[in-house]
This record gives sequence, C-alpha cells and structure tokens, in this order.
Amino acid sequence: MRALAACRRRAAVAGMALLLALVVPPAQAEERPLLLVMGDSLSAAYGIERQEGWVSLLDERLDGKANVVNASISGETSSGGASRLPDLLGQHEPHIVLLELGGNDGLRGLPPRQFEANMADMIEASQAAGAEVLLLGIDIPPNYGQAYRDAFTGVYDRLAEEFDVPLVPFLLEGIALDDSLMQDDGIHPTAAAQPRILDTVWPELAPLLEENGLTLAVHD
Repeated sequence: MRALAACRRRAAVAGMALLLALVVPPAQAEERPLLLVMGDSLSAAYGIERQEGWVSLLDERLDGKANVVNASISGETSSGGASRLPDLLGQHEPHIVLLELGGNDGLRGLPPRQFEANMADMIEASQAAGAEVLLLGIDIPPNYGQAYRDAFTGVYDRLAEEFDVPLVPFLLEGIALDDSLMQDDGIHPTAAAQPRILDTVWPELAPLLEENGLTLAVHD
C-alpha cells in the first residue's frame, strides 16, 4: 500500500510539473526586453488606425523578440507624462523608455525651461529604475518665431548631452513638410508616413536593443 501511495504521489508531481510547463512562459520570454513608449498623439496613432501607427509597426518589426507597451496619449504634455511615468515604471519595469513628448508644450507656448525640467525628471526617473532612455525630438511651426523654436528644440540637445542619452533630433524628418504625408491639420502624419517614422527611430533604438541582449535579425 505504501508503495502504491508513493507511486501515486510521484505521478501527481509529474502531472503538476507537466501542467506548469504548459502554462508558465519559458524563461526566455520573461527575459525579453520591454520597451515603454511615452508620447503624445504622434505616437498614439491620432487620426489613423492604432495598428497603423509607428509604435505598432515597431512591435511587428520586433516580432515577439521584445515587448512594447505604448503609454502614449493624444494631447499629452511633458507635465502629464512626468506625473504618469513613475507608476508606469513600477508596473512594467521597462528596459528602454522612449520619450516622445514636448510637441503640445511647444504648441501651447509653454516656457522651455519648464518643459526641460519635466523631461529631466522623466529621464532621471527612468534611469533610476534601471531603464535606458531614447529621446525623440520634435519641432514646432515657424509662426512661433525662430527664437522660441531654437529655445524649444535646444532642450532636446541639452538633455541628450547632460544625461548621455541617444537622441532622434526630429521625429518627423522628411515628413512634416510633405503635404502628402500629413493629415489635413498639418500636424499629424498619415498612415503612409508611419513606416518612415519608424525608420527614423530605428538607427538610435537598435543599439539599445542590442545592449539589452536582442539579436537583431528583425529588420532587413
């Protein structure tokens, strides 16, 4: 009887091990880099289908080799992003944070120093949480005046230098002045522009992915 009971216990343990193997993700899945995108409407696929946005295209390009969390909200400012980020860092524990904010600050004419302080807070919080940061810069229309535009765009350069983080100087490079790639509002890119946005981001993002253990056979 004792031998029979022992056999039953071993069978039960083996069955439980098999069940766990089926339902628990493999260790490799848990070790995949996680990317957190903190942006505004440019990253939230405003005016187009969400799956057409550049962040969704990034997720497709990574093909399961990394996880992508898009925490972008249309209309988001650097102040709003700074207030939301700590909870998101704790929830997702990202390896890489992509900061695409500032456009709404600029369009509202907010002081560049305030914008810079908010962005600095987000970079510091991300780095303190063990994440690397990629800055995605943006520009504002010429009618805001060259002095303000220079002060605004200069924030990204200073932050990149101060915190030693990579920078994409202008997310909409080659797109913003092409009417065929912009929606009627002249601010938001079309679906056709989204692959070009991703191609603009990729050269700065790829080295961060490699540093986090991702073998990049994901883009030909």
